[in-house]
Amino acid sequence: MHRPTLFTLTACLGLFLISGSILAQVPKAPVQKNLPDEELLNLVQRQTFRYFWDFAHPVSGMARERSNTSFGYGDEVVTTGGTGFGVMAIIVAADRKWISRDQAVERLNKMVDFLLKANHYHGVFPHWLDGATGKTIPFSRKDDGGDLVETAYLMQGLLCARAYFDGPDDRERRLRQRITWLWDDVEWNWHTAGSSNQLYWHWSPNHGWAMNFELRGWNECLITYVLAASSKKYSIPPQVYHKCWAQSNRFINGKAYYDIRLPLGPDYGGPLFFAHYSFLGVDPHGLKDRYADYWEQNRNHTLINYRHCVENPKGFKGYGPDCWGLTASDNFNGYGAHNPGNDLGVISPTAALSSFPYTPEESMRALRHFYDDLGDRIWTEYGFADAFSETRNWYADSHLAIDQGPIIVMIENYRSGLLWKLFMNIPEIGDGMKKLGFESPYLGK
Repeated sequence: MHRPTLFTLTACLGLFLISGSILAQVPKAPVQKNLPDEELLNLVQRQTFRYFWDFAHPVSGMARERSNTSFGYGDEVVTTGGTGFGVMAIIVAADRKWISRDQAVERLNKMVDFLLKANHYHGVFPHWLDGATGKTIPFSRKDDGGDLVETAYLMQGLLCARAYFDGPDDRERRLRQRITWLWDDVEWNWHTAGSSNQLYWHWSPNHGWAMNFELRGWNECLITYVLAASSKKYSIPPQVYHKCWAQSNRFINGKAYYDIRLPLGPDYGGPLFFAHYSFLGVDPHGLKDRYADYWEQNRNHTLINYRHCVENPKGFKGYGPDCWGLTASDNFNGYGAHNPGNDLGVISPTAALSSFPYTPEESMRALRHFYDDLGDRIWTEYGFADAFSETRNWYADSHLAIDQGPIIVMIENYRSGLLWKLFMNIPEIGDGMKKLGFESPYLGK
């Protein structure tokens, strides 16, 4: 739901959870104040995971787009990218023994079997699918075909699952085999439209390249280039990365905000999901190319976002060192890409919580405030509600897959590095990143 085409959309007023054909609000959950840090992190990860486990679509096992009705698309809409985040959450759950390994493998095989039969376009999945039938649900009038970025998020998760579930039994071998089929079938180079200088986000069997949206940085799409370069069958040449991704008036920055230098991106960094989605699997520690040090990029982006909320230039109620984090989420008018340049007084818990690897102290202060002080308003059976505005006395009833997933995964990367280790040690990924000119401790010399 982070798409540029969506920033102009508004959420509908339905505030009800869809579970099969039964509508019910997501219930609030009891708060146990003053838990030790590790217990609180466990609780937040485990309870947020329930969004992907208990609330998954019953037919496909995929992640529902959101917990409330929206946009008139009915009860069955599931999200491709959010499912990729959910796959990574299932790995965390299996590793931490919240579910058994067998349960995880069974659910993942269910998803993969569904995806093998679902609509796709040159191996690329649409943004939304009908979770019961596998048919495309258009995201917008002309966005009714392949979405390369959503597919990248899905593949990021599936490749981590292929690496994690490495056992010899038939079900794990079957899972690995089918993930490889899906991965090998993605025609990344189709989305160059025959050019070595372009990579396009969307292609439609009905509208072709009419969306005309090139993947130029800096934003949430770096993972798409990493995967596209890593493909064995349908790889893009490195020139596409340098001539498309890195050629934008929002790519190189180099200015300082709150005395913090920002290497890449728009003024003040943009919404914080830029530092999260691609880096669920890509470890930014020691990651560099000719354009940036990506640890510096993500940490500084996060610190600028934090400092903006502490300085609070618009005087919003509640903002401060323990209440910060601006990113794309629901708001009191619908949905928006919140950031220092578009600050409506809406705090999105996923922003600070998914930033634990970059700002552990600041993120822990925010977590304690969200849970201990605001828990009676935003803590639910599926973790934290999507967003809130104390200025407006508004607290969302919604949860979004693309916001819940990074909370689980990035807290885990902060605690153990689990998903980073899985993804960065995949041989194809190493080859692709070297091809694009990256340096990383995982890549050797």
